[in-house]
Amino acid sequence: MSVLIWFTDPSNWSGPSGIPTRLLEQFVITAVAVLAAAAIALPAGIVTGHLGKGSAVVTSVANLGRAIPTFALLLLLAAAGGVGVSAAIIALAIFAIPPMLTNANIAISGVDPQARMAGRAVGFTGRQLFWQVELPLALPLIFAGIRTASVQVIATATLAAFVGGGGLGRFILDGFALQDTTMVLAGVLLVALVTMSMEGLLALVQAGISHRLGRVPGRLTSSFLRVFRTS
Repeated sequence: MSVLIWFTDPSNWSGPSGIPTRLLEQFVITAVAVLAAAAIALPAGIVTGHLGKGSAVVTSVANLGRAIPTFALLLLLAAAGGVGVSAAIIALAIFAIPPMLTNANIAISGVDPQARMAGRAVGFTGRQLFWQVELPLALPLIFAGIRTASVQVIATATLAAFVGGGGLGRFILDGFALQDTTMVLAGVLLVALVTMSMEGLLALVQAGISHRLGRVPGRLTSSFLRVFRTS
């Protein structure tokens, strides 16, 4: 009941420490971190998958990234003078790289070899083969990596508050400082709701991508294979 009262208190919905402001901070930190990670991970994973080389390096980098505790990295960056949003974004971007890097590499390298052979049989260049065969077939799995990273980051972005980065974690941190259990529980509930909402939204987007693009590559592959068999 006390948590419900906290949520219905107008003072918690306005000002620089209100729920809308903290939500915006959480989303901005998440978006910047995921975009930064994607700018590094997706090209690296796609190129290595397309060339069929460097998978061992990708696996090693991904495993190393998973082994680094995000909170410990945040504290190290803070100790190095990176207190604030920048420290949180760097740590979260490193945290987001492994799933996107791994999925991109596996998605491209795992494209059906028959689809590649059929594409070459009808005269596709390497660039055409990539854009018209490999990428459409791989896109659902690539997006799955983006989805996983985004959900992990928006939940973990709560830790940004512990290095002065803002976000929903401020409710938890300030609640502990003030010994306000209601505020702590409200902060935890907000993080859970936002994380589940993000998961649900991205799951719908992924399903839409799979539905729309899954049929097109299938038709392309079938036509390629028919040409391949009659050539």
